[in-house]
Order: sequence, then structure tokens, then C-alpha cells
Amino acid sequence: MPKMKSISGAKKRFELTGTGKVKRKHAFKSHILTKKTIKQKRNLTHTGIACASDAVTIKAMLVK
Repeated sequence: MPKMKSISGAKKRFELTGTGKVKRKHAFKSHILTKKTIKQKRNLTHTGIACASDAVTIKAMLVK
């Protein structure tokens, strides 16, 4: 049986924490930033944790 390949797009976007949760970045922070407020851009800078239902799918994509 061939090796399981991880999805390269998921490798670039997600990271696992020490406890097994999935860390993610916020969307809407790449372009068209002039119309967004400073507060909005600052709050989008921080990383978040993916919800549990999505984390199952993401972990399957990150198989090593």
C-alpha cells in the first residue's frame, strides 16, 4: 500500500498545538486593507483555534 500524503495546502495553513488542537490564521487580512479599521486589522492578526468538527478533517489532511 502506498504512503499517505498530506495535503500541501493544509501544511501551509494549519499547525498542531502540543495538546493536539489545530491552530489557524484569520481570513480577510491579505488585501483591501485600506477600508478596514485599525482595530479590525489588529484583531485579525491573532491566531485562533479551529472548531472541533473542522479539526477532525484538518488532522486527516495533515497525516504524516
